[in-house]
Parts: sequence; structure tokens; C-alpha cells
Amino acid sequence: MSEQRAPDLPVVRGRLDQDGRLIAADPKLAGLHRRAGGEEGGPLAVPQVAALARLARRLGIVVSRPVTAADGERDLDLWVRAEPRDAEIDLAISGWTERAARSPFAEPEDQREADFLRAAADWVWETDDSLRFTSVSPAAASAVGRTPAELIGKQLTRLFRFVEAEDGSLAILDALAEQRRFDDQFAELRGGSRGRFRLGGVPLIDGAGRFSGFHGHASSIPNWLTPVATAPEPKELPKLSDVPAFGERLDKALRAPLDHIIANAEAIGAQPDGPIRRDYAGYAQDIATAGRHLLALVDDLVDLQAIERPDFRPEADEIDLADLARGAAGLLSVRAADRKVKLDRPAEDETLPATGEFKRVLQILMNLLTNAIRYSPEGGQVWVRLDNEGGSASVCIADQGKGIAAEDQERIFEKFERVDTTEAGTTGLGLYIARRLARAMGGDIKVDSAPGQGARFTFTLPAR
Repeated sequence: MSEQRAPDLPVVRGRLDQDGRLIAADPKLAGLHRRAGGEEGGPLAVPQVAALARLARRLGIVVSRPVTAADGERDLDLWVRAEPRDAEIDLAISGWTERAARSPFAEPEDQREADFLRAAADWVWETDDSLRFTSVSPAAASAVGRTPAELIGKQLTRLFRFVEAEDGSLAILDALAEQRRFDDQFAELRGGSRGRFRLGGVPLIDGAGRFSGFHGHASSIPNWLTPVATAPEPKELPKLSDVPAFGERLDKALRAPLDHIIANAEAIGAQPDGPIRRDYAGYAQDIATAGRHLLALVDDLVDLQAIERPDFRPEADEIDLADLARGAAGLLSVRAADRKVKLDRPAEDETLPATGEFKRVLQILMNLLTNAIRYSPEGGQVWVRLDNEGGSASVCIADQGKGIAAEDQERIFEKFERVDTTEAGTTGLGLYIARRLARAMGGDIKVDSAPGQGARFTFTLPAR
């Protein structure tokens, strides 16, 4: 039986409440919901659409992308747009192309290729047909110094400057014109940073068979050598043997599987298809927690190898330490709210010019704030204060936790050291890495604490 295409059908609309219940729907969506086992006024029973709605609610932005949903013995290719409106989510679904269900053992070539690319990438992204980001993985925050929310809606060309091949061509623009896959598009970060990446991607096709953007990957190139301006040779790209082998292989081998495990465990725990046994939901939460712990360990080991290399040199970017402190606090606001900890961040009009590598400074601040939130009691408060004195710009992060004894205050900065060895969820590398990074950028991290009186970590950088 041939595929039935209906590209000219009107947009099908629906609305979900804050708990994911389908409170309004056009007949076509209502029918799909019922056939999937959903009840009137109950949670949306189409898991792919429900997951997209949850993502839009979590990010607080419009999310639009293709999904494939099962409808009996057939598959539906849909283009779903989820838009948060106060506590509700508006859905607009177009395309609605019906076709025979694919065998789970016969994935399309581009999908298999996308999976391989994701496994090998530092971070992944999707764009629409005008190269505007529609989805960005969380790893972008550490890779390019931007949060996913900051990138959504912005064009890829605003983040990267593409490097021409020897024949003057740009792989990504050729692929855009011909709506095909591209590989080995080298690019530099804009905005004064000297981060370099290798980009690649496969085309996305919507439910009506139209080109709708790219599913892409980005891998950092730490040893890309840039010749002096007078040299006639083109930029030299690193050989594979130049890249630190262990950290990169560990990262690429484990990150994608762990991301997949965590996402699936969280989806099971969210119970999008209806209630499940309480112990099963608990197992799913345990799996997600363990996955996040392993992912943090991978991040720490990769960073550990990088900072202990003799040629490690952080970039000297012109940064606003106040803005980065506000950004780090914003990224951790949900975690703080979950623990009922109040974050007192710098005021919006405060500035603190300093010199340091953007993404490494953000990494340090995230580490210090995460620790402050973890060790603060429920209902406690974490303060973030700024200072500029004697040529140093500093951020002080203070908590109301149990404090640190004087004999332990230097030990906590040593490799694999923890004050409480029975504590779960930490590797004993975070503060060691943070201080090594701070000192490599001409700054430092110091602690002032006493048992029962909380802790104050002061992170300094050269003032600008």
C-alpha cells in the first residue's frame, strides 16, 4: 500500500494544562489521543508529542520539530509546534502524513548516520531551514559558553564563522542549497573567542516531505594551529594523533549512551502514558540519578586530562564576571528551588570586568554554586557577592551549610579528596579542577569556613 500524503490539511490544534492533560483538541488530535489509550481530559497519550510539550514547558520557549507517532498499524509523520502560554501549552500540528510502520530493525540511512554523529560529537543541535537553532544539547553550555536557551532562535552563522575549504567552498552552504548531508565544515566561534569546531549534519524532512533544517553535530578541535597573518599557507588542522586520546575516546564512547539512558529513565519516571507501579517509577529515578553521576564523572575525567597536560593554556577572553555569575545562578535556579534554597545573585546592573576563558569561568562558578546548593539546608540561602580590589576581580559564594574544619580546608582542593567519604554523588575532582583552572587563568580559589558556620569560597581573576 502506498504512502498517503496530506500536506494541504489544515493545522490541527490542541492545548495541554500544566500537568500535561489534554484539555482542548481538534477532532483529529482527540481521535489519535483516544486510539493511543488516552481518556477525555486525561494526560496526552501520544508520548512523542507529550515529550515535546514537556521540553517547551521546561525551557519556556517555543519548540518546533518533526515527530513520528504510532497510530495502530500505521505511523504518522507530524510537524509539532509547542508554545508555552502561562501554565498551559498550545499545540499546532501540521503535515500529518500516514505511512506503513517502519521495522525497528530497518532504520533509515540518515537516521543511523545521525546516531553515529551524535555518539562522536561534543554537542548536537538542530536548525530550521534558515539555519536558526531549534534544539541544542545541554553540553553546548560548556562547549561554547552559551546556554541552550540563549541559542534557540539564533542563526548558526551568528555563533560560528565558517572556514572555506582549499577550493573556496563551504560544505554547509553547499548542503543547504542541495538539501543533503555535509561533513567537515570547520568553523570558529565568533565574539573574540578562539574556540574551533568541526561541524557536520544530516537533513531533516518534515511530514509533508519538505526540507526543514539540519540535525547536526559539533566536535571541538583543541589543537587547531592558526598561522601568523603573513604566512601564505592555509590554516593547519590537527592530526588525530595530536588529540588527547583517552579523554576524547572516553567522552565519545560514554556520553551518548548515558544521555540516552538518562532521557529514557526520566521519560519512564514522568509516566507520560499513564501511572505505573510506584517501585518502577522509583527504579527509573535511580537509573537517571546514576546516569547523571556517571556523566559528571566522565566530564571530570576529561577535564582532568586536559588541565594536567603541560601545554594546557586557557584563553584570555574579556569577560564580565558579574554577568557570568548571574548566568550560573540562573542555570542552577531549578536545582536550588528543588532543594528549597534561595539564591541571592548579583543585581542586573552590576558589572565586574575581568580576564579569563569564558566557558572555564562559567564551569568554575557552576561547580562552586552546585556545592553551595548541595550543602545548604532546606530553606537556606546562598549568597553571590562581587568585589574589585587590588587588581583582582572576585566572586564570593557563601552558604549556610555544615562548614569545613580548618584541617580540611586545603585537603578539599586535592585530587579525589572528600571530607565525607560516605557521601554519594561526588567524585572528589570538582574543586581540584576548579582551582587548577583558576590558577591557570592568573587567579585562585580560597575558602573561609568553620564547622557549623557555612562556607565562603572566593574565586578571583585578574581585573580588566
